[in-house]
Amino acid sequence: MKRLMNYLQGMVRLTASGPFPERLINLCAQSRLDFWAVEWLDEHSVRLTTRRRAMGRLQQLAEKVGCTIQVEKSRGLPDFLCRFRTRYAFLIGLALTLCAVAFLSRFVLVVEVTGNEQVPTAVILSQLRQLGVRPGVYGPSLDRQQIAQEALLKLDGLSWMGINLHGTRLEVIVREAVPEPERVDETGYYDIVARTGGMILHVEAEQGDAAVKEGDTVAEGEVLISGLVTMEPPLYSELPTRYYQTHARGRVWARTWRTLTAVIPLTAQVKQYTGAQETVWSVNFMGKRFEIFGNSSISWPLYDKITTVRQGALPDGTVLPVSLVRETCREYEMAAVEIDTQAAQTLLEEQLLSQLEKLVGEQGVVRSTRTQAWVEDGMLKVALHSECEEEIGLELPSQVPMPEDGTSEG
Repeated sequence: MKRLMNYLQGMVRLTASGPFPERLINLCAQSRLDFWAVEWLDEHSVRLTTRRRAMGRLQQLAEKVGCTIQVEKSRGLPDFLCRFRTRYAFLIGLALTLCAVAFLSRFVLVVEVTGNEQVPTAVILSQLRQLGVRPGVYGPSLDRQQIAQEALLKLDGLSWMGINLHGTRLEVIVREAVPEPERVDETGYYDIVARTGGMILHVEAEQGDAAVKEGDTVAEGEVLISGLVTMEPPLYSELPTRYYQTHARGRVWARTWRTLTAVIPLTAQVKQYTGAQETVWSVNFMGKRFEIFGNSSISWPLYDKITTVRQGALPDGTVLPVSLVRETCREYEMAAVEIDTQAAQTLLEEQLLSQLEKLVGEQGVVRSTRTQAWVEDGMLKVALHSECEEEIGLELPSQVPMPEDGTSEG
């Protein structure tokens, strides 16, 4: 630490010559002037080191004892800065650089979002941009608490937001809301009907009366579990049969046979590039675009645009609000060509199989499939015949009227 302080204050290595140089050393000690590295050269000369600021006082003491002072060398921060006292351009540039750093460090360069899993970061940043939070904004001017409250009102799925400013980095911390559990709708009177025809394999009636049993064949729209519940009277009693309506619930599994079809033209329109090409270079700085090379005005009716972005970043991976963008436009014309029939058939089969898996659901099982393909009227047609096991129940409002007075003569 002492060596650092000596460097900051500056040090001078000098030689004192006179009839009695030891008297100078004694006066320096009495005046509490710091000196060190004393080296006797001869009887009338001594070499020592002192601080730069003590030179004036040392000269006065040397005159009292008839000694002369000769400076051999000096070093330290003051000597380093003195080298530039005549370099005005450097000093002006240094001053402007320090001012720029002090001023620009007040602007936001990076906006980071943490704590979100379900709500996309892009959605949060878009909403904050509408509220004035973006790279390039003056950080101290932001009312961070007010902005966080307004953003929460606009963003669904968030329960809390905090905004912290760390120099040029704006940190947005969010907490997502816990989703409300799905409520079971108990209102209204519903039946469970078949959403497709099939042969019943299993019936699980949780509420309501099962209208079918295993082995029955049902058509689309037929009632599987009725919301009209029948209450039979005790055996040998003369009480009437009673009814009440409820929201039918349950699951009905069935074996189904489905036929799905798809078509595709035997000719297709494809792109043929003409060879004409234009390239535009631009720079995006703090959300603003500046063109630096090329013409962005394209007169071609049909063209593809390929955009390549080189984002600026710090060595630690922090993204900066500056990027170099290259946009390449390639002109093309549309031309009709015949398609590969085998490849088209394979594509349609894959699409039909994917559609079938969505229809039977995650718990459904496709037991077997068979495909058929043919050409008709310039179109390739493919049919997929399948046998599946799936849950076919569908809740619909009950269409069965309530018996009068809720009773029936038994």
